[in-house]
Amino acid sequence: MTNATDLLLIGGTLLLAVAAHGVGQRIHIPRVTLLLLLGALAGPELLDLLPPDADEHFGFITQLTLAMVGFLLGERMYVKDLKDGREALIVSLVVTLVTAAFVAGAVWLVTSNLPASLLLGAVATATAPAATLDVLREAGANGPLTRLIYQVVAIDDAWGVILFSVCLVSAELLMGNGGTGLGSLGTGIVEVGGSLVLGTILGLPMAWLTGRIRPGEPMLLESAGFVFLAAGIAGLLGLSYLLTCMTLGVVVANQARHHVRPFRSIDGISEPFLALFFFMAGYQLEWSMLPALGALGVAYVGARIAGRLAGGQIGGYLAGSAPHNRRRIGACLMPQAGVALGLALVATDRLPELTYILPLVIGATVIFELVGPPLTLIELRHAGETGKGYEESVDDD
Repeated sequence: MTNATDLLLIGGTLLLAVAAHGVGQRIHIPRVTLLLLLGALAGPELLDLLPPDADEHFGFITQLTLAMVGFLLGERMYVKDLKDGREALIVSLVVTLVTAAFVAGAVWLVTSNLPASLLLGAVATATAPAATLDVLREAGANGPLTRLIYQVVAIDDAWGVILFSVCLVSAELLMGNGGTGLGSLGTGIVEVGGSLVLGTILGLPMAWLTGRIRPGEPMLLESAGFVFLAAGIAGLLGLSYLLTCMTLGVVVANQARHHVRPFRSIDGISEPFLALFFFMAGYQLEWSMLPALGALGVAYVGARIAGRLAGGQIGGYLAGSAPHNRRRIGACLMPQAGVALGLALVATDRLPELTYILPLVIGATVIFELVGPPLTLIELRHAGETGKGYEESVDDD
C-alpha cells in the first residue's frame, strides 16, 4: 500500500471506532463487538473493501497494542489492593483455574490436540473489564456483589496472562517447536523467567524516573519509551513481550510513588491502537472456517460458561463469600474481549499450525460480548444492587 492508502485506512478505522462507540451506547453493545463485526464485513471473504495487502502491518499493530495492554494489566497487581482484597484474590484465581480446566478438557475431547487444548483453556480465562465496569456504571450498581465484581475483574486478566505464558511455552514444547527433552524444558523456563527478570530490570528505573523529569507529572514520552523498549528487547531476546510488559507494570505499580499517572499516560494513547487492533482482527476472520468449527465452538462456549459458574461457586466457597455472591459472581464474569483476542493472536503467530484458534476465539468473543453484559445486569438486579449509585473502589492518587 502507498502511504496515502495507509492513512486512509487508519483515519477511516478511527472514525468507525467513534461511530461504533456512539451506536454501541444506544443499543447497549460494546464497541469492540461492533468493530469486530465491521472488520469482518470489510474482509476479503465478504465485501472485500480494503486493498489485498491491508493487513501486512497487523503483526506490528498487534505487538504494539499488546505491549500497552500488558503494561496496563500490571497496574491491577498492586500489592496493597491484593492484601485488602483476599476474597477477590481467591475467587479470581479459582475461576481462572477452573475455567481453564473445563475448556481444556472440552477441547481435548473434541480435537485430541493437547497443545490446542492448553492454549484455548488459557485464552478462555480472559475477561472484558471495560465492558463489565461499563455495566456497573450504567446500572448505578453498589453493594457487596458489585464490589466483588470490581475487584475480581481488576486482577483476573493478570492471572490469565501468566497462565497463558506458561501454556504457550508448554504447547511449543509439545509440538516440537522448542526442541526436545531437558533442553526444551530449559527453553520454556528461560522464556517465562527471562520475561519476569527483564520486566523487573526495566521496571525499577522506570519507577524511579517517574515524575522526576517533570516533578509530580510524568511525561508521556518516558512511559511510552519504557513500554516499547521492553517489548522490543523481549522480541530480540525471544521472550514474551506480553509477560515482560505486564511485569514492567507490576513493578511500576508497586514501586512508583505516583504509580497511577504512567498508566493513565499509556491508557490515553492506547485507544487508536485498540481500534485498529479490533478492526483488523475482524478483517482477518476466515468465514469459510466457521462451519468446520461447529462442534469445537459449541464445546468452547459451553465449557467456558460451565467453568465460570463452577469456578464462582468453588472460589466463593473457599473465600468465604456470601451464598448469593457465590451463585452470581461466575455469571458476572462472562464478557470476553480484547485480551482474549490478543492472546489468540499471539498463539497463532507462535504456532501457525493451529489456524483455527483465532477464528474460534473471534466468534466466541462476539457471543460473549453480546450476552455477557446483559447477563451481568440481570444478576445485579436479582441481587438488588442496581440504582444505588456506582462508586469506583480504586484510588487514583
